[in-house]
Parts: sequence; structure tokens; C-alpha cells
Amino acid sequence: MTGGAPSSVQPAHSRPAAAVELRAGTLEVRLARDAGEIAAAQALRYRVFYQEMGAHPTVETALARRDVDDFDAYCDHLLVFDHARGSGDEAVVGTYRLIRREAAQRIGRFYTAAEYDIGCIADYPGAILELGRSCIDAQARNRPTMQLLWRGIAAYVFEHGIELMFGCASLPGTDPAALAVPLSYLYHHHLAPPALRPRALPARYLDMNRQPPDSFDPAEALSRLPPLLKGYLRLGGFVGDGAVVDQQFNTTDVCIVVKTDLVTEKYYRHYERRARAVAVA
Repeated sequence: MTGGAPSSVQPAHSRPAAAVELRAGTLEVRLARDAGEIAAAQALRYRVFYQEMGAHPTVETALARRDVDDFDAYCDHLLVFDHARGSGDEAVVGTYRLIRREAAQRIGRFYTAAEYDIGCIADYPGAILELGRSCIDAQARNRPTMQLLWRGIAAYVFEHGIELMFGCASLPGTDPAALAVPLSYLYHHHLAPPALRPRALPARYLDMNRQPPDSFDPAEALSRLPPLLKGYLRLGGFVGDGAVVDQQFNTTDVCIVVKTDLVTEKYYRHYERRARAVAVA
């Protein structure tokens, strides 16, 4: 991840489709509609990445208290609002940054390409989606918020016919020795098939095969992974070859690849249940 100087960002899309607007109690998930909502997402990212997780901001980032980079102007920003908190910036409690192939072509690259050779992903013939900058406010890290965020992604995937999702997922810390078990677990149990296996760039490559598979309990290793990473694995996700240490963000990154079959299957079932309920009513 990289944090750049703040800028006035206008969303690259027109008003989002209603299919990516979902409610659950006081929570709502939808795409950002204007620069103010994008700024609220950037402020949330700053609180989580820099103030909570210990990322190292530039002077400009620290002064603005927003996490901003060049990709923000080209992507879609998926937001979770908690309307019980009000209607201003404080209502934004979750965010995900979504970059489709068309958006990456406008900026000239995907974000993940700074850490991984993603040629095998870029060459994929179907629609692809890069996921990134995911975070949830500390007071909103609960099952309803996470579920609604994933429902929003499922709706977006359904709306745009996405077949493959990918992006960087982070483990906390930059000490490979301290992360030997989770990295080895991911390598031995979830390595992507060769045709869909990004590889960390040579200058940043960190071998994930740090311990033999019989030296740790796989179930325990899985339980200790960050919730977001476990969520990707539950959807059948894989990891690329090699991890990358991100000193600025105080993390160690792995490249995640997820075919959307399970995502769209779950969304179809949800959509069909809603359709039946409307028909009965």
C-alpha cells in the first residue's frame, strides 16, 4: 500500500446502480456518490491504517488525516453507512476499493502490480476485479457490518459479471519469523494453481515456505489468520507465490485470488429468496 498527497477526487462512475444498494437495520452498503463520501472513506482508512495499525504517513497524509493515492480517482468505493451514527462522515464505518479492468486501463496498471507479477490475472479472458483498501471502524467490527460489506461485493460482482477477484491481503507486522506459521500454512494448503498464481516481484519476494507442513496444526494456523483473509479462503480463495513486506503500512502482504463461483452462487440464492418473498407478498 502507498499513501499519497491528498487531492480532490471525483468518483469515476455515474450514480451507482440500485443493485449495489442494500439495507440491514441501520446499516446500508452502496457505492460512494460524490467526492465528500470518498473523502469520508479516506478518513476512515487513515484512522484504521495509520492511527490504529501503525502505518507511517507522509507529511501531507498526516496533515490531511486521509489515506489517498492515485487510484482513488479511478475506482469505485464501496461504503457501509451506519445511519444510527448520523448522516455525516461519522456514518461511514466500512469501505472497500474496487478496481475493474477498465479502471486499471485508464490509470495504466493495477495496484497489486507494485508487489506482484499479475500477468496471469491480467490475461484472464473474463471480467476481473481488484479488491483493496478494506477496513472497518473499530467500533463496527462485528458480524452485521462484515456480512453487509460482503453482500455489497457480491452485488457488485453480480452486476458487472465479475469472474475473478484478486488483491493484496495483509498480515500484521513485518517480521517473517513471527509470521512463519501463517505464511507456511497458506503456502502448503492454499497455493493457487499455476495458471492463476501471481508471483511476488523478485526485489520484494519473501519465501512463504518457512516451516514444513507437519510442524504446525493447520486448524490452529487457520484460526489465527485475520478475519478478512479467512473470509477469502472460505470462498475458495488461493494465495500467490511469495509474500511482500510493506514497511510503510507495517504489514506483510499475500496476493489473494478468488474465482467468484461461490460469491455469485450465494448471491443468486439471496436474490431468488427476495424474488419469491415479493411474489408471495
